Amino acid sequence: MKTWKKRTKAVHAGIRRSQYNEVSEAIYLTQGFVYDTAEDAEARFIKSGEDEFIYARYGNPTIAMFEDRIAALEGAEDGFATASGMAAVNGALTSMLKAGDHVVSARALFGSCLYILEEVLTRYGVEVTFVDGTDLAAWEAAIRPDTKVVFFESISNPTLEVIDIKEVSELAHAVGATVVVDNVFATPVFSDALAQGADVVVYSATKHIDGQGRALGGVILGTREFIRGTVEPYMKHTGGSMSPFTAWMMLKGLETIDLRVRAQATSAQVIAEGLEADETLKNVIYPGLVSHPQNALVQVQMGKGGTVLAIDAGTQAKAFKLLNALEIWTISNNLGDAKSIATHPATTTHQRLSDETKATLGITPGLIRLSVGLEDSGDLLEDLRTAIASL
Repeated sequence: MKTWKKRTKAVHAGIRRSQYNEVSEAIYLTQGFVYDTAEDAEARFIKSGEDEFIYARYGNPTIAMFEDRIAALEGAEDGFATASGMAAVNGALTSMLKAGDHVVSARALFGSCLYILEEVLTRYGVEVTFVDGTDLAAWEAAIRPDTKVVFFESISNPTLEVIDIKEVSELAHAVGATVVVDNVFATPVFSDALAQGADVVVYSATKHIDGQGRALGGVILGTREFIRGTVEPYMKHTGGSMSPFTAWMMLKGLETIDLRVRAQATSAQVIAEGLEADETLKNVIYPGLVSHPQNALVQVQMGKGGTVLAIDAGTQAKAFKLLNALEIWTISNNLGDAKSIATHPATTTHQRLSDETKATLGITPGLIRLSVGLEDSGDLLEDLRTAIASL
């Protein structure tokens, strides 16, 4: 399997077949497991084998298949599937931090990630320093000899800043810090985050991995020692595990993720290029555009610009008018879906932030995040142009 390409791994990695030799992965909808003897139960609680399970909160055959497959796709030794993307972020960070530890994080983050860093971790005595993620000098100045964790989104939500994984990881590793990367916008298709220096990668499987808006899910990926020695004890006792049925849906999503994400990224490039010269818009942001400040880094780090772009209509009133004029694009707050989705971050995903913080992060009143789906790119672009013309 080590020589397989990503698309092959996404279909075949991690399969566990029952005695019936089913083609499609089986859903093991059970919360517990039976032991032949009391001695067998005792032995399994002391040390479980690779295909031995105790309780669904600890592990399950269907969940294990998903963990093995996404780990193979990402190039990780192991993974732990979680109930949501935020359970993955919280689990990855909280499982290894304690009072007195120091974290350095990029400032541009999804609203819920900011909440965990600003509100949850600091409540329990963890010190957090925020920096401009694109400024390597800022990272170097903030990382201290006692820094325990460095955290950032490889592409920030929603302003699409791209962080240099290799350079930031080198700065972190120089002091022995663990690098945790939220890699949702890069996707497992374009990601080489672990090879580029990250120690831990987290995904919201709700996004591209499911890809069809069906279920919440997340996953934490890293070394076997970290996943089973640090993450698993925390997650199984705090209850953030994925359900077997969700794991089965995510397995089905992985089978088509390469085809979907590449098609979406190609459409996103077409749409961004088609809108870039529109003088009605204040700004068009897409990592795949030559005009993007980190475009050269994107080509090295990902090879593609991803599935999400952002446009700025100028004001909230214009943004709302544009959104309400759309016919194909759906107004919602998810991303990575087969359906194209338009989001107004300032009033939804990042609405709890102060106006000052929004301004610092570049979340302007006119900003609209566009997650490109699987519709025809020409139709999507024409729909946007018609809505922009209404301004």
